[in-house]
Amino acid sequence: MIVVVNYGMGNLGAIVNMLHKVGVEAVVSSSVDDIDRAEKLILPGVGAFDSGMKNLHELGLINTLTMKAMEEKIPTLGICLGMQLFTKRSEEGKLPGLGWLDAETVRFNFKNAQENLKTPHMGWNELFMQKPSYLFHDVHEVPRFYFVHSYHVVCHEAEDVLTTTLYGHEFASSVQRKNIVGVQFHPEKSHRFGLRLLNNFAGFFGNA
Repeated sequence: MIVVVNYGMGNLGAIVNMLHKVGVEAVVSSSVDDIDRAEKLILPGVGAFDSGMKNLHELGLINTLTMKAMEEKIPTLGICLGMQLFTKRSEEGKLPGLGWLDAETVRFNFKNAQENLKTPHMGWNELFMQKPSYLFHDVHEVPRFYFVHSYHVVCHEAEDVLTTTLYGHEFASSVQRKNIVGVQFHPEKSHRFGLRLLNNFAGFFGNA
C-alpha cells in the first residue's frame, strides 16, 4: 500500500490521479495507523518549511515516519517541500527538519549571477544524472520536469545527489540515500516524465 501523507501542505489529489493513470492505488491519510501499515510513503508539500514541520508534529507523525523510513527502510519519496523536510534545517525557518539526510535547505542567491534570474524558479527545466537510480529507469533522454521553488537542498554528502539542474547555478534537483528519494520538482505536473517516475517508484521493492 502506498500512503500519500496528508499534513495539510499540498495538492494531494494530483499525485493520486497520476498514480491512478499508471494503475497504482494510493491512500491519502494523516493516520498513524495507515502510515504504520504502508509499504511505500510519499511526502508531498507546497509551502513553508516551519509550517510543514509544525503540522507533522501536531499530527503526531514524525516518530512513525522516521521509523518507517529509517528503521524499516521502506521506499519513501519526498516531493518539493517534502524533499526539503528530509534535511536538518532550512534558511526559511527555525524548526529542525526530519534530519534523514545530511543536508540543509537554502534560498536561491543570484547576487553574483550574470543573468537576471527571478525567484521562485518556475517552469520546465532539465535534469542531469549524477548516478543511476531505479527512479529514472527507462528514461532514455534528458528528462524535463516542472519546478516551482525558492529554496533548494544542499547535500553535505555528494553521493546523496541523484540529479542536478541548472538555474543560475547547479543545484540538487533530486536526491537518494538508499530507500529515501526526494525530488525538488513536481512529477504530478510533469506529464509523461512524471508518469514514468511515479510508475518507477510504485514498482520498486528494493532498498537502493
